[in-house]
Amino acid sequence: MTVTILRAADRTPVPWKNGGGTVREIAADPEGAGTDAFDWRVSLADVTADGPFSAFPGVDRILTVVEGAGMDLVVGGEHHIVDEPLWPHGFPGDLPTEGFLLGGPVVNLNVMHRRARTRAETAVVCGTVRLLPPEGGAVLAVSLDDGAELEGDGGGGVRLDRYDAVLAAGESPGVLRTMGQAVLITFSGG
Repeated sequence: MTVTILRAADRTPVPWKNGGGTVREIAADPEGAGTDAFDWRVSLADVTADGPFSAFPGVDRILTVVEGAGMDLVVGGEHHIVDEPLWPHGFPGDLPTEGFLLGGPVVNLNVMHRRARTRAETAVVCGTVRLLPPEGGAVLAVSLDDGAELEGDGGGGVRLDRYDAVLAAGESPGVLRTMGQAVLITFSGG
């Protein structure tokens, strides 16, 4: 079993691939992979203005608005109103995409995965959930509020505050108890 606690305070904002904003990477596989080499990548993006999204050929994306009123995503010329908070919205990363803010800045949790190599499932959870990495895959849980706790099967716990995350592969590291909500992302082979 491999378990890594990823603290929000340790993340440094970096420019988007297209230079239009900033992103804080939570985790990627392989670890430290650049934007052209990851199998999957999860990040938080601060969006303060309308504009184009970076293109990622062969990549599917799942966007979840975690702060703010939402966006009008124009994906391949088709409008997708993403105004339901904490509702994961999937779209192909290789289609031209533009985002238009509906009511001010937003923070998006972005999941990107190479469709030929990896599958990703994203859910927003509340309460208590057992983290179950699939065989040969991984599970990532991102706390959206202060006070979540990862409780191991042998007892003891690790507190997770807002945007802290836990990444697990192999066996279950235990249960996540949220005081609010968390985003749970499961990665498996393509």
